[in-house]
Amino acid sequence: MLDQESNVVFREVQRWGLGFRCLLVVFLILAAAVGVFAGVTGMRQEQREVFGIVIVVSCCVALPLGFICLNRLETEVRADGLYVRYFPFHRRFRRFEAEDLSECFARKYRPILEYGGWGIKGGWKGGRAYNVSGNEGVQLVFKNGKRLLIGSKEANELEAAIRSVMKNQQN
Repeated sequence: MLDQESNVVFREVQRWGLGFRCLLVVFLILAAAVGVFAGVTGMRQEQREVFGIVIVVSCCVALPLGFICLNRLETEVRADGLYVRYFPFHRRFRRFEAEDLSECFARKYRPILEYGGWGIKGGWKGGRAYNVSGNEGVQLVFKNGKRLLIGSKEANELEAAIRSVMKNQQN
């Protein structure tokens, strides 16, 4: 078995943009405040205090910080295929073999119109997308007809790396 680090042709790690992260934190804090207010109005004093502390700490601090700090899209092209992990949703890399691809090309896309936004998304016209931000990526078309778009800030380099692995596997 090959050492995974030694056969990496391309690697990219993306995280959500700072503006989106801040917006998410503000939304979660407001949601927690509303939840605390609604939840404590019908409880005894002791229950309200405990409930309020638990909700505030978990919703306002631990949950958003943990989610925001850990959320990332990792893309690797190795000698034996393409590996993608959208952490924390994927604990392990998802492997896509180059020999299963019929097409691969860098392209601009419209995240909201084509896939309903960013994240792990299914497209309106079929296909899936793994994207974090931006509007560029690499479109993969598999021999079985399925489509997958991998968002990338280095779409041309990612395409070139995938093509080099595809070419090596054909030889």
